[in-house]
Amino acid sequence: MGNQVCAQEIHFKIPDTLRNKDYDYLFDRIEESENDSIKKSLYLKTFLVKSKTDNNLKEILNGYKNYLHHAPENLKLIYADSMIYTAKKSKSNTLIGSAYLSKGILYYSRKQLNYALDNYLIADSYISKTNDQYLIYKTKYNISNIKYFLGFYDEAISLIKECITYFKEDKENNDRGYLNSLHSLGLCYNRIGNYTLCTQTNEKGLLEGKRLGNNEMKVYFILSEGVNQYFLGNYTSAIAKINYSLPVIQKKKDFGNETVGYFYIGKSYWNLKKSEKAILYFKKVDAIFDEKEYIRPDLRNNYELLIKYFKSKDNPKEQLYYIEKLLKVDSVLTSKYKYVSERIHKDYDTKELLVQKKSAEKLLARKERDAFIHKGIIVFLFLFVVILGYIHIRNKKLYRRRFDELMKKDQATTKVESKNTNYGIEDINPDTVALILKRLEKFEKGKRFLEKNLTETKLAISLDTNIKYLSKIIAHHKGKKFVTYINDLKIDYLINLLKEDKKFHNYGNTALSEEAGFSSTERFVKAFSSRTGMPATYFMKELRKKQF
Repeated sequence: MGNQVCAQEIHFKIPDTLRNKDYDYLFDRIEESENDSIKKSLYLKTFLVKSKTDNNLKEILNGYKNYLHHAPENLKLIYADSMIYTAKKSKSNTLIGSAYLSKGILYYSRKQLNYALDNYLIADSYISKTNDQYLIYKTKYNISNIKYFLGFYDEAISLIKECITYFKEDKENNDRGYLNSLHSLGLCYNRIGNYTLCTQTNEKGLLEGKRLGNNEMKVYFILSEGVNQYFLGNYTSAIAKINYSLPVIQKKKDFGNETVGYFYIGKSYWNLKKSEKAILYFKKVDAIFDEKEYIRPDLRNNYELLIKYFKSKDNPKEQLYYIEKLLKVDSVLTSKYKYVSERIHKDYDTKELLVQKKSAEKLLARKERDAFIHKGIIVFLFLFVVILGYIHIRNKKLYRRRFDELMKKDQATTKVESKNTNYGIEDINPDTVALILKRLEKFEKGKRFLEKNLTETKLAISLDTNIKYLSKIIAHHKGKKFVTYINDLKIDYLINLLKEDKKFHNYGNTALSEEAGFSSTERFVKAFSSRTGMPATYFMKELRKKQF
């Protein structure tokens, strides 16, 4: 296919009417002829052949970029690679970085996040060596999108706010970059549960688009607000807004946002107790997964609800089908998101951290060179050794006292540490709080906390609530964070077990960890010490002594 394109260029002659036209003129004609394929092809070929005739590497790259934007999907990657090949010939960091960024954006549009990230990071390695502020912020924006997909919302918000400030002031490139950044900010606010700020950002995006005379992002702001209305419980409004935006999104072949739209329409119908309608939309999500293998963590619930529906209909065949589909979804999520998550921290966040580290090291080298510091270090080390000896003796007494106190208790119980702090629970309906507390009590009595790899997301889903509510209610009523709450339940269970059954007295840390459902021995050791104030090895040693 690539050879055919090259052949067309070789035999193409620029018409006399276009021979003396500049690149800006040709670019404008390409944009204007969007709906006329014959004219568009003429201007695309003219632009590229002219740039090659002039041996203008920058414009050759732009020529391939024009083709990238207007070519059929199966040819886009060819033009992206041609951009990179041309840019490398120029040896310009700006052009090479820009070319890799374009290829990354192409992969991102296909939701191939691993390939997108690879190209973004290569782009960043070149662009960071330049002073091209537009490309620097364009790279930041695209990396913020990856962070959004990974769930690093606070980090994404920080990058996006920088982009908004820059693109708003950049008079040459501002409109689309500014509106895109506002849209991404609204999405992040929704994911962290700040639905009011999400609505405000979407409204601002619509107003700014109108002010700038740019309607390209209008349906995306409306889609974003439709999803936001779902989380606010306004299901009818959510369905209306998403349905309004879908025709344009489908026309753009934006299958990622089309999937999101179907999912939240389905969820809205589900919550309106119209499960038959909901299932139709959940199946649309599944159809796109079959075709594009597109999925992200929040869409996983699509398959849980399909399984739940067919189980309620006593349809084991369909139930099994979607269980197998969910396993495939989990496999895709694990491989795709694990790769992207590891690379973004290793190649991007780590690089940023090293820049800060280098700066700090230089500052330290200028300030701390005299002998007084060395003497201070020696004195400090001496005192440190003395203090360690004292702490060791004190800890042995403390451990003994805590052991005795623990053994005197009839039963170890998860206690409320503090109720003095307000965790924003007043925003939650009291009936909802009472219902979740009742379900938590059932969860504790059923010893479901012994489940390995239990996450806040899994528990929230099983209690039919969301992470935000669950976190606030546990913090307020249990006086602790989710992880501490679960760990304390496991440790209390284990201590009671050890008191009641001597056969566990010879268990080591690994076996005890398994018995209480910890994901690792290390986590068990830390949790035990945090809960009891003594090491698990000390407790077990003293417990065995009491047998004789």
